Amino acid sequence: MSSIARHELAAPPQSIRKVAVASLAGTALEWYDFFLYGTASALVFGPLFFPGASSLAGTLASFGTFAVGFAARPLGGIVFGHFGDRLGRKPMLVITLLVMGVATFLIGALPTYAQIGVWAPILLVLLRVLQGIAVGGEWGGGVLMITERAPEGRRGYYSAWSQVGINLGFVTSAGVFAAVQTMSDEAFLSWGWRIPFLLGAVPALVGLIIRLKIEESPEFRTVENEGNKQRLPILHALRTHPRSILIAAGARMAENGGSYVFLVFSLAYGKHIGVDSGLLLTGIIVANVVEGASMVGFGALSDRIGRRPVYMAGAATLVVFAFPFFWFVDTGTPALVWLAFIIALGIGHGAMIGTQPSFFTELFGQSSRYSAISLGHELASVFAGGLSPLIATALLAATNSSWPISLYLVVLGCITLVAVYCSRETVQRETPPAPARRLQTADTHDYR
Repeated sequence: MSSIARHELAAPPQSIRKVAVASLAGTALEWYDFFLYGTASALVFGPLFFPGASSLAGTLASFGTFAVGFAARPLGGIVFGHFGDRLGRKPMLVITLLVMGVATFLIGALPTYAQIGVWAPILLVLLRVLQGIAVGGEWGGGVLMITERAPEGRRGYYSAWSQVGINLGFVTSAGVFAAVQTMSDEAFLSWGWRIPFLLGAVPALVGLIIRLKIEESPEFRTVENEGNKQRLPILHALRTHPRSILIAAGARMAENGGSYVFLVFSLAYGKHIGVDSGLLLTGIIVANVVEGASMVGFGALSDRIGRRPVYMAGAATLVVFAFPFFWFVDTGTPALVWLAFIIALGIGHGAMIGTQPSFFTELFGQSSRYSAISLGHELASVFAGGLSPLIATALLAATNSSWPISLYLVVLGCITLVAVYCSRETVQRETPPAPARRLQTADTHDYR
């Protein structure tokens, strides 16, 4: 398809800006709910739902329930990806937000172990599974609503805005948690920790209103109008794009695994070595604000020089900074702690996650893209993000040192470097709506 035709099919600038803002807001509101659990796992769920264990053992059990949510994410990706390819992106984004909001509110109302015994952690796990299913179906749809209408040559820039919503969600959740932590320990453990979760009902309602107002993806409409929907999109994706799915999963190992070491485990690590959790939360918040800007810059840079070099630079930063990160945190010096998070998140993680939406979108054809992009994205969530705080805590408990955790980060970074190196540059591969006779060709080619 010619460049002129591509521009004719792209949404007008005003339209793409509106969708970018809507995607950013909806993603922020949904990830606010999801990130609350990670912060609470590090700071409060251990003594409330797993009493009687030592501090590290309780945290380990709490991170185990945290990992359950990630185990459920591929299920959400498969289910919502299927219906997203069959019925459209918009309705799936509305449903995932509703499920997330209800689950988060119920966690805030959940009785503790002291009140209902073993049922407390069981119900906590079940609600975490619902959160995982919801967020597993959220990312792919939120990204595609932008990438599938972005103008030629600007996909990296515009799609990076959807990732800013993730940062905004974390900043908001961390800020609310930091505020309630100013209470006395007794009040915080009694009822204060519930406030951030109960407030989750408010962003869910706001996000629902926002998402009901956005229009369906034009590329999905093209597939729908031309009758090129797949009966079982996930099987079509596995048959036509197996290598690309594995590349996407491998590319996420450093991004996803590293981020949850920095965002979640670091709070437990600081508590273990005696660094004030308020200082760490503040450092994380500042780094996320910096990253919100840097990832848009990295996304725009990938439009100019390619997805692969930007993504690989982010993974290389994680490898190089894996040991210095903990050295800086160990000092307890505010300036060094903040610098540690800014380099790890604002530069290393920002380069990867800012490039990720456009890179992953361009790996797959249109008719099974929601399923393919969700599966590749969420497979890594199980083996990287969900397990990384658990693995890091186990390594800390076994060695009482940070060096094995740094080594673990190096391994994750190397996996991502290899995966992205084995892919081909996608920035010059446009994926516009195409005539039926060409669409099938695009969808059956394994881009690599």
